[in-house]
Amino acid sequence: MHSFPENRPKIVLAGGNGFLGQHLAQHFQSIGYRIVVISRASSSLPNHVQWDGRIIGAWAVELEGAAAVINLAGRTVDCRYTAANKRQILSSRIDSTRVLGEAIAACERPPQVWLNSSTATIYAHNENWQRANTEENGKIGTGFSVEVAQAWEAALWAATTPNTRRIALRTSIVLGSDGGAFPVMKKLAKWGLCMPQGSGYQWISWLHVHDFCRAVEFLLNETDQAGVFNVCAPAPLMNRDFNALLAQEFKPLLRLPQPTWLLELGAFVLRTETELILKSRKVVPQRLLDLGFWFRFPTCERAVADLI
Repeated sequence: MHSFPENRPKIVLAGGNGFLGQHLAQHFQSIGYRIVVISRASSSLPNHVQWDGRIIGAWAVELEGAAAVINLAGRTVDCRYTAANKRQILSSRIDSTRVLGEAIAACERPPQVWLNSSTATIYAHNENWQRANTEENGKIGTGFSVEVAQAWEAALWAATTPNTRRIALRTSIVLGSDGGAFPVMKKLAKWGLCMPQGSGYQWISWLHVHDFCRAVEFLLNETDQAGVFNVCAPAPLMNRDFNALLAQEFKPLLRLPQPTWLLELGAFVLRTETELILKSRKVVPQRLLDLGFWFRFPTCERAVADLI
């Protein structure tokens, strides 16, 4: 166990050494929490514990008496969907969730709240102008990414943790200046790649990283609700509008078209999938709004202006 002052509540971040984990750690430390990060990476930092995501080990003792555990573990989906990569994407999410559930079940003083990553990609491709996916009436899609999301959430609900409130975070694309997708988008826009991608009519659900951290804090401290939450800004926008916003900010000398066939070629070269930019995700955070959460960056214009 680590020798932290016991009067500070503890949050355990599983898989917490990436972009979102680092922001959550900074956010919660700034409001008085002590953070323990458990991840596959070895580290000499005092608040880091190594785990392999598969078996209960010495790390499990960190869950005792924790205010919350936030599970962000999972192999990146920014890759080609080969059979081997698919297996790793799926197993990294299910195994870590299952093992966390077993460790929480074994605690004498289990964490009060367990927030587990999921994804807004669980919803069906939708270019409808009217209908947005809420937690209550969202239409679940089909395909590999959706199957991963469903299995991920199923592993969370299958855990036997009656004394721990469980939340699945169906998170959209999170925009930050120091990680995630936005620095790549910014670079491409400066090179003139800020024309609509494909048809441009696909919806983008997004969230400023600052509001992501605030939403997690809200779900931890300001409600006793459990279940699925859409974690995204309340104003999704179309791909063509998002690219127009980037063009307006960066004013490239030339704007290059990005038809679907060119994106497919580029994705092949970059060893990734076009689904990441061509799938239409029109998602709204209805449960957060109903509970009174307010967004510091409710529109993409304000978020992008802040990030650059």
